[in-house]
Amino acid sequence: MRPPTQHSAHPTRKPGNLGWRALRPARHRSRCLWLGLVLILPSSLAADEASSLLQDWHDVWLFRFFLNVLGYTTIIIPGYFLITYLKRINYLQTGVDDLQTGRGIFYPVIKACVFGSETKTGLQDDVSLAPRNDADSGSSARQAFKLVFCAAGLQVSYLTWGVLQERVMTRSYGASTPEEEGEHFKDSQFLVFMNRILALTVSGLWCVLFKQPRHGAPMYKYSFASLSNVLSSWCQYEALKYISFPTQVLAKASKVIPVMLMGKIVSHKSYEYWEYLTAALISLGVSMFLLTSTADKHPSTVTTFSGVVILGGYIVFDSFTSNWQDNLFKHKMSSVQMMFGVNLFSCLFTVGSLLEQGAFFDSLAFMTRHSEFAFHAVLLSVCSACGQLFIFYTIAQFGAAVFTIIMTLRQAIAILLSCFLYGHAVTMVGGFGMAVVFLSLFLRVYARSRMKAGRKVPQPQVQKV
Repeated sequence: MRPPTQHSAHPTRKPGNLGWRALRPARHRSRCLWLGLVLILPSSLAADEASSLLQDWHDVWLFRFFLNVLGYTTIIIPGYFLITYLKRINYLQTGVDDLQTGRGIFYPVIKACVFGSETKTGLQDDVSLAPRNDADSGSSARQAFKLVFCAAGLQVSYLTWGVLQERVMTRSYGASTPEEEGEHFKDSQFLVFMNRILALTVSGLWCVLFKQPRHGAPMYKYSFASLSNVLSSWCQYEALKYISFPTQVLAKASKVIPVMLMGKIVSHKSYEYWEYLTAALISLGVSMFLLTSTADKHPSTVTTFSGVVILGGYIVFDSFTSNWQDNLFKHKMSSVQMMFGVNLFSCLFTVGSLLEQGAFFDSLAFMTRHSEFAFHAVLLSVCSACGQLFIFYTIAQFGAAVFTIIMTLRQAIAILLSCFLYGHAVTMVGGFGMAVVFLSLFLRVYARSRMKAGRKVPQPQVQKV
């Protein structure tokens, strides 16, 4: 007989059984794949929506403004705490003791930045640009040549600057044909940084090459004027996205009105009758221009309101800059030293904010893509730096009245040049309003020169563009 068959504990695996067992891992992987897609797809869509929303917010000027200010605070707040700490521990005394023992190597730097020499003077001792001296003025022909040189330098510098400013902020780059859209440069802060870095270089070289008075002010005090100057320059560039260049120039020319109102309300200042008259005429002229010269390029009331708000910010920040600089000149310093100190902190603020936002390298990439923009940005900065030196030289040689006349003429020519190059439409009533504004400005210069004849007129400290 055949012995009984021994059955295995496990059933015999047939080829058919192997098939359905092999399918189970495949089905599991498929379910995991679909589950992953279900989880990943909404998150990717949410990321795209967030990126699109962030890009939309970047197109809002108020969001960009607060983003810039937030970047500045990351520098201001640590600096404030550091300065407060050094003053609280009386670092001047402890630093001297450390210096005597050979351990206070940072003492001179900290003293210059935080404490200064604290010596003030009522006179502005400008060594680099000596004040005008009528006895040594030379021949009439030489003075006439100097006047033509100053006027030409100011006109060329700031007219070129104005034309390039409007070109960069309102026109596109990279369009080979008129039908193409091209690419617009949007970051006004980078242009401010470009202007400031070149102005810092020029003023630094000037301070090295020419003798300057001993510096007395603590360096950190420049940061206040620097911050307001950066913000006013940003508003100046940003406003061109919402208003025309002639409107901006007229608004800047009429800032005497809010200055007078602020002086009357806050400081209780009294003004002459001709100051009220010229202020009223300037208001009338600006109103005539704005109400009759509506451009098709900016039809919406929202855009117009944005432009007015930005220009208001420019006037407020610029007024603070001038007042703070006047206060700094109580210390013994030259105008070029002021230019260096303000631009030093302006570079620090703008480059810090640009790096934090990631906009610095984006702007450099835009420059590499569009060589024409790179040329315009560099030339814009050159004109800004040279214009400031011409301002100081003109005031030193001919006084504030002549300088104001030259700059008022520059504003009028800039409006005409902008209308000719970029096709801004100005009605007859708007043109009459422009004439009223500039005639009022000339009347103010004439009346002020008659009132202050025989007296020394303080130099207007201009830290612009």
